[in-house]
Amino acid sequence: MNATDRADNWRHEKESAWLYQRVAAAEPDVRKRLLFEELAGAAEEQARRWQTALERDSARIEGGALTFRPSLRARIVAHLLDRLGPRAMRGVLAAMKLRGLSIYSGPAAPDHSMPTSVSDVGARHRRGLEGNLRATVFGINDGLLANASLVMGVSGASSAAGIVLITGVAGLLAGALSMAAGEYVSMRSQREMYEHQMALEQAEIAEYPDEEAEELALIYAARGMPLEQARAVCRTLIARPAAALDVLAREELGINPDALGSPRNAALASFLAFAFGAAVPLLPFLIGWAGTPAVIISAALTAATLFGVGLAISLFTGRHALRGGLRMVLIGLLAASVTYTLGRMLAGAVH
Repeated sequence: MNATDRADNWRHEKESAWLYQRVAAAEPDVRKRLLFEELAGAAEEQARRWQTALERDSARIEGGALTFRPSLRARIVAHLLDRLGPRAMRGVLAAMKLRGLSIYSGPAAPDHSMPTSVSDVGARHRRGLEGNLRATVFGINDGLLANASLVMGVSGASSAAGIVLITGVAGLLAGALSMAAGEYVSMRSQREMYEHQMALEQAEIAEYPDEEAEELALIYAARGMPLEQARAVCRTLIARPAAALDVLAREELGINPDALGSPRNAALASFLAFAFGAAVPLLPFLIGWAGTPAVIISAALTAATLFGVGLAISLFTGRHALRGGLRMVLIGLLAASVTYTLGRMLAGAVH
């Protein structure tokens, strides 16, 4: 590792310590505040180690002596922390590579006990299919609403089934490809960020195993586990680097290494979900219907599907299922009515 890398690590640890102090200052809970103050102290100690290494090697750093000033990004995050609080800023803080954010998962419940052995640590992060199902439902909803509005608008402007069909297919493909591309870029960026954070964590486990074990122990102590018991569990864990990385990624960074996500799969799923929803209002035109009957059937199919989507969304929101279904139908019909009316007005103005 060259002098520039060491200096970058020093600045990173100094900025982490500064942010931990800002999180502590914004945290009203005393136990959580103490955790972040401890983590700030640990980051300062890491910074001192990097500074000692630089001085020992008599390294010359570009720009002269070591000086620390929080980056613009860190200052913006600190500003938001003061106004929104640490809990609301968890995702942003995780991206800044701050640890201990799993403390906001709350204290242990009877069916969510604190770990007492190495095998128990991190087990709470096992994930099911809820996230994928939610994304699929909302993808179908987006495709359905977008293309139904497009089809109704074109139907209002022209009774030619061919024009409506071509426009609807174009809307389906454009929307599905756009959604897929956006999902791929988003998932790829997220995965690269997670992989970078885990690589940094792996390097720290190799270089400072005792400090990493202590940081993890502090997190569990802050969440209710006796400190000495937490230290014993974490010291045993840190002796197994692969297992330690898995747990530290989950508990310190909030990352599930087993579910980083596939950009390709996410893009394909997004494409298919949007396309499925967008195809529903096109069905009457695909089988040869035209004019007012096709518009009526398309609206009916759209309304029925929107009702089903509303029922599915209620599973994630906890709201009344029937009310959720009817709300989606009303939203969809309102959007379709507006675009149909605008299409009729545009056709009249052109002719």
